Amino acid sequence: MPTDQASRPRVLTPGLPTPGPGTERYLVRGNSATALSLEAGDVIELINLAGLQACELVAFDDQGRSDPGLLGATNDGPATGTQAILGNRLTDARRVRAGLAVAGIELADAVKSNVFDAHASAGERRGYTASVAVTAVVAAVGADMDTHGQNTPTDILVFVHRARLPQQGEVVLPIPLADMTQDIFVERRTAQAYQVKAGEFIQIIDIEGRECSDFQAFDARALDGSLEQCLDATVTRSLMGAAYPGPGLFSKFYDVTMAPLIEVVQDTVGRHDTFNLACTAKYYDEMGYPGHVNCTDNMNWALDPYGVAPRMGWEAINFFYNTNMDEANQIFLDEPWSRPGDYV
Repeated sequence: MPTDQASRPRVLTPGLPTPGPGTERYLVRGNSATALSLEAGDVIELINLAGLQACELVAFDDQGRSDPGLLGATNDGPATGTQAILGNRLTDARRVRAGLAVAGIELADAVKSNVFDAHASAGERRGYTASVAVTAVVAAVGADMDTHGQNTPTDILVFVHRARLPQQGEVVLPIPLADMTQDIFVERRTAQAYQVKAGEFIQIIDIEGRECSDFQAFDARALDGSLEQCLDATVTRSLMGAAYPGPGLFSKFYDVTMAPLIEVVQDTVGRHDTFNLACTAKYYDEMGYPGHVNCTDNMNWALDPYGVAPRMGWEAINFFYNTNMDEANQIFLDEPWSRPGDYV
């Protein structure tokens, strides 16, 4: 077999390490738009991944006035592509529109800068610096692909380099999906228990990205009768025929009695962990860290007021971890895929 360097296997797409402090990564899907909040001095960098993809950049000041010059970009006329994308009825478009409306921004008078045109090269990039606080909208302009054409929209990669590093405890949350009845901030290395009525929605957000989040739920009526009927991953996998549920037909998590407890309706991550227990004291003891904070003990303390008996290891659904089974019958672990603001 040939042994020259060119014929050896190589990594085609390197892994994505955690960006350095103050750097954020966003992927704007083809024929979609993303809104970003920038402060004075922040740098926004846009990369045309596949090439041949048109891209519009729109900027609004704190009064809702549209001016690409706020980012040092040229004024290329009405933002017709951005308006068309955000004017459709898709969920993502409605969410961006809602966020802009909260900020008092109207799209009717928006003007754009043409960052890339349909002749852009693959990997071509542009950078802009905010002169004042702005709301920027990046749109990968396109339309549904014609069956006889080769004009499918592709993605634009965006990096934001913050001029000011976030302070300890400072968080930026996405716009809520609906009016909230409870707003619970779970501090790192802790757990909290809360009650939810039938028919209510739970949105679990990974604020900074790549943060593990063990989740467990109980049938409150059964718990009032001293029956601990909680989510069971084995039952769920057996009934769903999948490692974990997702939006669509196979979307429910079941308890030990095979009764559905919760249903996944939206999931921006796509990779989870239903194979292993939440981390335990035994795990850290054997790793050489006796007394280390662990999820099982945290869950025991959070559930104690509800009369739930403590356990040595809690079976839980880790929405922001990445565990699966390979063809060699080995359970493998990988860094979470969740990005800042991802949610289930």
